[in-house]
Amino acid sequence: MSEHFGLKHQIATTLLDEPDREIRVMGRVPADAGDADAVKHLELAATEVRRRAIQTVGSAKAGHLGGEFSITDALVTLYLEVMNISPEAVERRDPERDRLVLSKGHAANALYTALAVGGYIHPGALRTFLQPESMLNGHPARNKITAVEANTGPLGHGLPIAVGMAIAARVDGSTRRTFCLLGDGELQEGSNWEAFMTGGHHRLERLTALVDRNRLQQGAKVEDTNDLEPLHDKLTAFGWEVREVDGNDIAELRQALSPVGSGKPVAVIAHTDKGYPVSYMRDNVSWHHKVPTHEQVEQALSELDAILARLTEEEK
Repeated sequence: MSEHFGLKHQIATTLLDEPDREIRVMGRVPADAGDADAVKHLELAATEVRRRAIQTVGSAKAGHLGGEFSITDALVTLYLEVMNISPEAVERRDPERDRLVLSKGHAANALYTALAVGGYIHPGALRTFLQPESMLNGHPARNKITAVEANTGPLGHGLPIAVGMAIAARVDGSTRRTFCLLGDGELQEGSNWEAFMTGGHHRLERLTALVDRNRLQQGAKVEDTNDLEPLHDKLTAFGWEVREVDGNDIAELRQALSPVGSGKPVAVIAHTDKGYPVSYMRDNVSWHHKVPTHEQVEQALSELDAILARLTEEEK
């Protein structure tokens, strides 16, 4: 466990209320797990992340739950199975570890919570989210958390960073992979298309861009703001292998994020629902950065606990 959580963290923690429920640290999918067991492990992890994430936002009175919930399945699939990474590799800065850049940095709470479920940061740190002296800022900061690979905040910056990381891996002669998780509204930033063009030109086959295609951005539908379609055709034209999946289906995500072999970078268009799977939040644009009331937190926890109970029963 990282030593970053020292006195500064302890001081911040004591200023906050204890959470209603603590998070379950699950770690990676066991190496000998079959497909069904692996999916179940990741579904349990995703539910744990969402349960804790909504409590964190409820306590902090700020956050971006809608876009955090839509990418939770992707985050746990990457950190708990697909990526060649471990807390130990991160601590010693193993140069061969895979990298992930969260370009939609406002979804930082989901990243932090996924890292806690995976054993990369102490679960108690989640209580300090957005508090003074906390390492858990509203956007990821690599100078504060070892497991964060890049500072992200202004949209459209993550993919260019990831392209640079992928080029560096090639120069190093490394087989490490680089992943970038982007929002669909974020693709309205022109810097992304420069990065797509460069990734395609250099045929960076160990680079994967995952687009959270939840169709909603701050305050409006993406198609009403600046439509992206035909997104598949555009990415293909930029020289990328394009895969489209249900981004809230972990079995599909595992396949889409599998190693590549086409000699091209891979763009995964992950069709998701903002706020998934909470009933009042799902596909509702108002939950871009709305803060839930106490009653809404309780309702969400009730719905998520029902999912957790079903998954736990199936696990027996």
